[in-house]
Amino acid sequence: MATLNVSSVLVVLFLTCWAVMVAKGNDQIIKENNCESKMGLPCVLEAFTSIFNIGSISNKCCSELVVLGKVCHSALVKRTLENPLFKDLNPATIIAKSI
Repeated sequence: MATLNVSSVLVVLFLTCWAVMVAKGNDQIIKENNCESKMGLPCVLEAFTSIFNIGSISNKCCSELVVLGKVCHSALVKRTLENPLFKDLNPATIIAKSI
């Protein structure tokens, strides 16, 4: 039951964050927060693979992802989903995996 409550809170938090980002463009958020420079390339690839494919994140990369922050993480995921290369992906599934 506690897991359900935590998941519910995370979903609400994510949706709130998403609504704020809609007001600003993802590229603007990414630029203002220097999002693209906060993680090393190996961890970016590891996180990307675990969200958009199959895999898991190591403790080291999980720490880098936490430092990246929710705003940057959400903006980067949303920008990736807007890319035509990923048009066949189910956004709801990707957003759930990114949480």
